[in-house]
Amino acid sequence: MGECVFFLARAARMAVSRLPNRKRPKPTMLKNLCVFCGSRVGANPLYAEQTRRLGATLARRGIGLVYGTGHIGLMGVLADAVLEQGGEAIGVIPQALVDRELAHQGLTQLHVVTSMHERKALMAARADAFLALPGGYGTADETFEMLTWAQLKLHAKPVGVLNLAGFFDPLLAWIDRCIAEDFLKPRYRQFLLVENDVERMLDVLTKAASVGERSL
Repeated sequence: MGECVFFLARAARMAVSRLPNRKRPKPTMLKNLCVFCGSRVGANPLYAEQTRRLGATLARRGIGLVYGTGHIGLMGVLADAVLEQGGEAIGVIPQALVDRELAHQGLTQLHVVTSMHERKALMAARADAFLALPGGYGTADETFEMLTWAQLKLHAKPVGVLNLAGFFDPLLAWIDRCIAEDFLKPRYRQFLLVENDVERMLDVLTKAASVGERSL
């Protein structure tokens, strides 16, 4: 518990340290997108297909990729697609995963950190928005941490999910249940942006990042 409190406090200081009167940051454009996704490709071929499309589209739009550095699963598919189209891919990975030979070796930038906490903080600092693709525990953990930071006013960066083949439908139903059971205020539902098309998702995130204002 002590480590979590320390980390949140540190993240808060990082987010507002350069701003007058400790106001929330207001992103002005989408230069770098942090993507959370699976270290496996999943059972549906659509996941890898649309992940490749996302990577190519990021490169075409001049949006840099920030991600967890893996060369396997959807993570590897995404980074390879960005790089193949001449885009920029920035990886952040703990030393423990480098030791397990999970790091992509062809990235534009590779940042090796000491812990998972430091990894999340650096990815958050480098990104102007966040996007979740299909994945498992790690994807959910990272996505909900960014949503929690938004709820705590530690950042005002948009968070989205690319709901391929209805993958996130049960998760969205769970969020709605949280609201119905009074565990989550209805206004926090808008923090999570949802689309099922790559181009529309990026349009929505770009607009939200440019505005940088959401009612808390």
